Parts: sequence; C-alpha cells; structure tokens
Amino acid sequence: MIRAGRRKYAQTMADLADAVGKPLGTFRNTKPYEQEGHPAPISSPDARAKLWDSEQTKAFWAGEPVPELPDVDDDEDLLDRHEAAAELGVSPASWNKYKSDPQLTQHVVLVPKENGTEHWPRRVVRDFKKSRPGRGAGGGRRTGSGDMIPRDEILPRIAELLDDNPAITLAEVADTLGIAKFPTAQAGLAQIRGRRIADLIESDPQLTPLEAAEHLGYPTVTHRGAATIAEAELRTRRARPYLQQVADALAAAGVAELVQVEVRRLADEHLAAAVPLTTSQTSPALVWDERYGWRTATSRRHPIGKDTGTAPEDEGIRYLGSSIRPEPAELLEQLADGRKGSKRPKS
Repeated sequence: MIRAGRRKYAQTMADLADAVGKPLGTFRNTKPYEQEGHPAPISSPDARAKLWDSEQTKAFWAGEPVPELPDVDDDEDLLDRHEAAAELGVSPASWNKYKSDPQLTQHVVLVPKENGTEHWPRRVVRDFKKSRPGRGAGGGRRTGSGDMIPRDEILPRIAELLDDNPAITLAEVADTLGIAKFPTAQAGLAQIRGRRIADLIESDPQLTPLEAAEHLGYPTVTHRGAATIAEAELRTRRARPYLQQVADALAAAGVAELVQVEVRRLADEHLAAAVPLTTSQTSPALVWDERYGWRTATSRRHPIGKDTGTAPEDEGIRYLGSSIRPEPAELLEQLADGRKGSKRPKS
C-alpha cells in the first residue's frame, strides 16, 4: 500500500529504471530490484504493476541506509485492488464489481496520475463496507453496481498489466479488470501487443514481427495475431507523417482546417484519411486512400464513405495529383483550379 502522505514518492518500474539509468526492457528482464537489500515494493504482493517508494530506492542505489516506512495503518493509506478487497473481506474479482459503485468511484486515485493503478483511501473502503446493504454490515452486492471499467480506460489498464507480465492470459486480464474475456480482453491484448511489436521494430528494423513478439516474451499462441496488428500499425505510422505534412500545408494556405490527421483502416485493411476543408472551398473535404491517392469528397460528416472495393466516382469527386503521394504544392494547385484533376484515379 501507499502509506498516508507518501503518494508523491510512489515510483513505477519505468520510473525506477530511468532513475538507475537502465532501459525498461533490460531492467524488467534482469530484475535488479530483486537483489539482496533492495527495498521491497510498496504495492501488494499480488499486484500486477509494482510500485516502490522513491526515497527508499534512492537511498539504496546511493549506498545509503534505507529509511523505514510507517507501519501503522492510517485512514489515508491508499489501497490497491487486492488490499481493498482484503479490507472489505471479498475476493479481488468481487472488488472489480463493487468498485463501480459511486461511493467508491468518486474517491479513486490513480498512481501515477496518468494511466496509473487504481487505489482507494482506507477510510473510503471502510465507509463502503459499513454502508453496503445485505445480511448484516458488509454483506451483499450494491444494487445497480456495474461490472465494466470505462471503455476509454480499458487499453491503458491492459497496457499496465502487460508491463508487469508479458505472458498474461485473457482470463487474468478479464478477472483483474472485470471485463469480458471475448471480445474485450482478447481485442485489447492483441492491440497493445501489436503496438509494442511495432515499437520494437521501429527501434530495430531488422526484426520481423514474429521475432519481435518472441523477444517481448509474448506466448507463442498470440504471435500471429499480434504480428498482423503490428504490421498494420507500422503501415499507419509510416503514412501519418506524409498525411500530416499535407494537412498542415493546406491549413497554412488557408484552404483546410488545422487538424491532427486520423488514419483509418478500412474493412479490407487499406488506409484512408480525411482533411476537412474551409467553407470557402467548393468541396467539404479531401480524402486520401492508399490505393487511389487524393480526391475531393462530397460529405463533410462522412468524407471517406463506405468502402466498396472500387474507387468512388460521383458528381463532385475529383482525383488530384499525379501520384499516390503528390507534393502539397501540386494538390494546392489542382484544388484551386476546378478544371484540373480527373473523375477517376490514375491506374
């Protein structure tokens, strides 16, 4: 647990690796925090994401005496899910369901603040235990309690679990986070693993996706699915700089809105992106498709439209540029002259 008043000293594995000057992957694999005399984690023994007290670790790595932490329980101690479940007298799986109660959600504390591990003050857990309806104090599940974490928190939480255990299973993710095994945990795990394979390949381009998956310690059964996602992720990352360059040039010229380009993968896995144009333009948006290049769009709300497997052809659609990735200047020139461009993409 994080003792009262010591939240500012809570240190993740990434923080500790950075403090001692080691890459996170190397630090995780060599586990120098397990050497004799190293301060124990302040997280519970069953916690997936380990935390340490930075005052203790700083002293250890400086060769100085390690200060003791308070050993008396305090109402403001911060408890992780395992400790909160123990305080309540239920299993961690049950706590995953109880924690969506408003009495608990309004007091949840993330450590660290960005995408951190959930903690609750001890007093909040105790108050919840006293007020929980059922057969006597602390009995029964609260009416209307949910069994899912907010959707926008799922991937960050899965990433946290994967940090601590690359071989974590679907069942463990589903049980820890209180989410459905299929498709939520399965899709989330595959997506995060795919992104991390892509990260590793970007740092070491000689690796194949399958080699990267093995290097990261992912179970063999997950390699192919995660590698497929990694390949798509890499294609997206390689396309994004060019698309953002074009979007920024169009915005600088005053013909497009200033946007952060979102690259989409269509149903057949082809990439596409849209750039909204200003109201002074005759078309509401420009669309780029990696198969056909740039074209004008007829809809501002759904500029990319439904993918039919063929190049869109309709009144108001013009294909611009002499290639799939023309320079911004060429696009600007053709966009300004309605006589330029074509009704069909160049073959």
